[in-house]
Amino acid sequence: MLNISNDQNGKIICEYVWIGGSGLDLRSKARTLTKADSVADLPIWNYDGSSTWQADTSSSEIELVPVAMYDDPFRGKPNKLVLCETRVNSNKPTPGNFRRFARQLFSEENVKTHNPLFGIEQEYIISKRNKEGDDWPLGWVDGKKPTEQAYHYCGVGGKNVHGREIADAHYKACLAAGVGIYGINAEVCPSQWEFQVGTTSGLQLCDDLWMGRYLLQRVAELFGCDINFHPKPFEGLNGSGAHTNYSNKKSSEDKDMVETTKQIESLEKYHKRFMQLYGEDNNKRLVGAFETSSYDKFKYGVMDRSASIRIPQTTKDKGNGYYEDRRPASNMDPYVVCSLIFSATCLDGALIDDIEESYREFQKRRDEKMGKGH
Repeated sequence: MLNISNDQNGKIICEYVWIGGSGLDLRSKARTLTKADSVADLPIWNYDGSSTWQADTSSSEIELVPVAMYDDPFRGKPNKLVLCETRVNSNKPTPGNFRRFARQLFSEENVKTHNPLFGIEQEYIISKRNKEGDDWPLGWVDGKKPTEQAYHYCGVGGKNVHGREIADAHYKACLAAGVGIYGINAEVCPSQWEFQVGTTSGLQLCDDLWMGRYLLQRVAELFGCDINFHPKPFEGLNGSGAHTNYSNKKSSEDKDMVETTKQIESLEKYHKRFMQLYGEDNNKRLVGAFETSSYDKFKYGVMDRSASIRIPQTTKDKGNGYYEDRRPASNMDPYVVCSLIFSATCLDGALIDDIEESYREFQKRRDEKMGKGH
């Protein structure tokens, strides 16, 4: 039997994590370092971008730039997980690198002035390969879709909830890693769960969500399962969203919701444009049913889960506080969504045109590399 000592002889295993060419596929590889006290200690690395839909074989090298570091809950301390931005070179980010916009918008000065705080509710479905090799939600009768959903939301019991051991293991992995996880719960669709990150400022929140997604898929891998982030994998059942809770200095110090209402009206102004940027196939989820708003129409209301923007009763009663953007899909990029919300409500639309243009370029390149049937 292989006997491996826990003594690493002063060495640290650093697992570099990055976003691949689909915009949702997470990749990682490890290297040995002698020092990893901060991100500044971590060297820039590279990988074969032609194998991740991000480069051509003739010019395949993509750089990994460390931006955030977490404790590795799988290998244990002193080992680290390293979240990275990707770039072709120092002057050219990869098309799917939207963190670069978030870095600009969530600058130290802007954060200090506006105090933007976010919390994201990440929904997902746990799946497992069946005998035919197809992914099918954990606990469902193979090939059959459930006919009702009444007992599953925050449910208890083997017939109502599937995959709690995965959700719990992920929860503990996030806490051990240092991800700012707020909580978890079983969701409405069978085998569907949710974890929440926040409340933190925009850039840290986005980094935490991406690392939370990575940890979720790593944990599911240990159970022989996969994670489905598609916003509407099954017609006739609730889809998966990434509801985004948000506040800032003006909304938190508001009186009678005067400033808050102005901010929500600013979001309405950009509604059609944001719908193109809030996640792939989101139009299939936002059908005005199954606790969703309409993809084509904007509305807001107190405690209204069929609204684009839900105002909590506590915010209404106090006249200030946070509100919830219920439109983002489960497969959205948090760097995009948080940047757009912050820009529209506090920064007079700064960089929205640039984000929109870059997103379209990214989609075009992705579809060329992966094929439109991806």
